[in-house]
Amino acid sequence: MDTFGLIQLAELIYEYCGIDFFRNLSSLEAKISGRLKELGLSCWEYGGYLRVEPQEWDTLIELITVNETYFFREENLLEEFQKVILPQYKDRTPNYPLRIWCAACSSGEEPYTLAILTKEAGLFEDGAIEIIASDINKKVLQKAKRGIYNKKSFSFRTMPEEILHKYFISFEEEYKVRDSIREMVDFRCLNLLDEHIVQKIGTVDIIFCRNVLIYFDKKAIHKVVRSLYDALKTGGYLLLGHAETITGMDTGFETIYAPSAFYYRKGERHPCSSMEY
Repeated sequence: MDTFGLIQLAELIYEYCGIDFFRNLSSLEAKISGRLKELGLSCWEYGGYLRVEPQEWDTLIELITVNETYFFREENLLEEFQKVILPQYKDRTPNYPLRIWCAACSSGEEPYTLAILTKEAGLFEDGAIEIIASDINKKVLQKAKRGIYNKKSFSFRTMPEEILHKYFISFEEEYKVRDSIREMVDFRCLNLLDEHIVQKIGTVDIIFCRNVLIYFDKKAIHKVVRSLYDALKTGGYLLLGHAETITGMDTGFETIYAPSAFYYRKGERHPCSSMEY
């Protein structure tokens, strides 16, 4: 193991996107070994290669990011979203749409799930929902935009049968998301550490950022959560993964406890600008 080279690369990755490999250098080595062999470079040399060939970051991001996801993941939270949160915005119209940001959307299963849930809620006219779905991995975004998934993939492990028939077109080996759902989602390539996210997407009413913070250390989590806070309108909601929590941090969010889920609401108070890490 090229320990010094791996540490250097881990530092570059952390600075670029906040993913923390410092405690798991062997995992980083396993993810990039094939690429290093292909380029004929050592890990140390690869760090220099990234500096002179910045487009290589796209390839590296494809190698190191985890894209495990599926439709209707964590159903308890989705039920809270559909039955409790969405009715609070039922007055939205195409001229004043409900804006939902799905951060780290991977291959698209989550934003399409949200689009389906808003349709099924029956509260909104066409054009009253705007879903922004972002990820740092350009390759999975291409798959997400196509909206085509293999029938044997894990994507459909919790998909209700009636929803599958209603919102997907069946081909021989694949299902395709119907255009009426695909057109509700605007896919964009975004880095959650980008300090200009608000300028790029505007403010939103609801943010889903699930199963992302688990890959960050405390410092990066604070940075990302502050960006999420800034992007949310006052009174807006932040929904994280079931294994993630920002409760107890000075973030400006209040915790909402439901019978089978918890999530966060942006209050009037601003978070502390000088957070301790």
